[in-house]
Amino acid sequence: MTTEAALAAIRSLLGPRGVVEDARDQAPYLEEPRKLFPGRAALVTRPADRDQLAGVLRLCHAARLPVIPLGGRTGLVGGTTSQEGPPPVLISLERLNRILALDAKAMTMTVQAGCILENIHRAAEAEGLLFPINLGARGSCMIGGNISTNAGGIQVLRYGNTRDLVLGLEVVLPDGEIWDGLRALRKDNTGYDMKQLFIGAEGTLGVVTAAVLRLFPRPEEVQTAFLALPDAAAAIGLYALAQRLSGGTLSAFELIQRFGVEISCRFGGGVDPLSAPAPWYVLLEMSGAADGSLRATLEALLEAAMEQGLVLDGTIAESSAQAASLWHLREALVDSQQFEGASIKHDIAVPISLVPDFLVQAGAAALAVIPTARL
Repeated sequence: MTTEAALAAIRSLLGPRGVVEDARDQAPYLEEPRKLFPGRAALVTRPADRDQLAGVLRLCHAARLPVIPLGGRTGLVGGTTSQEGPPPVLISLERLNRILALDAKAMTMTVQAGCILENIHRAAEAEGLLFPINLGARGSCMIGGNISTNAGGIQVLRYGNTRDLVLGLEVVLPDGEIWDGLRALRKDNTGYDMKQLFIGAEGTLGVVTAAVLRLFPRPEEVQTAFLALPDAAAAIGLYALAQRLSGGTLSAFELIQRFGVEISCRFGGGVDPLSAPAPWYVLLEMSGAADGSLRATLEALLEAAMEQGLVLDGTIAESSAQAASLWHLREALVDSQQFEGASIKHDIAVPISLVPDFLVQAGAAALAVIPTARL
């Protein structure tokens, strides 16, 4: 099949609502948030359901057309744009955006891949439940993208990555065949766990169209603290102490450099809650039952940490509004960087105990290449 024939067949299959033809309407699909990697497209498509998406992939496969699946397009590494080779067919999942089922007793939710993460949060919360993947881009990122990138988010320490929170998947393979693994079983020892091949594969093995997600009881109480540290090494000691004293209630632990706080305040509307600057900070969260023990545990942690020289100063949020203000310092970091200058982003995982050494060595390596870089 020729390229022209395949594109014509796709247009016929999807109809006017399923294809974006106007150059101005295509523009948002051809750029990424940092606007560093302009994209191209042979065609921008918006399938209405799984079967239409399968038809698009079947035609692209027959014509050997490259394909890029699109979620909320919130990624920062240019993964949804193409600069080389034949222009790809873009497949947006935005119309596959329904919550198909929510089983509050079994604590599972079945969703289409185009569901906005924040909508999943709201649906779970309405039943007194929690879906713990939480990102700054939750208002626009889609669960299919979270699954395809194996997103972690701010509560990964307690609940794990996305692959730990998916019970089943439905996937359309590159040739248009549909793989149905949409199971809601927590115990499934029947052979290979095939869904794990697609989680974190970034769409290279197939396009996720639906998923069954694990839910958890929603914490009744949340305590949030913003702590100043003398150095990054102190964060490792603080983390170990927090894990020991928290009794499994530690749900977030974010290490932030002073430079990050400064640009978040300068460009993102953040407010530094402490009176004196420090080299490093930790944004820490505990969550659990509303029995009054969380606050006492957090205060005991801070007292022990200050005695050990791990914490210089800190504040505990006295309200949900104050907690949101502390989290805004962290979440505004992403967008604030673009106003400070060009930025190079990485998402690198190292063993927790090696984080301080990595920061020193990676910082030295970066400065050797770009002596004027700010880290």
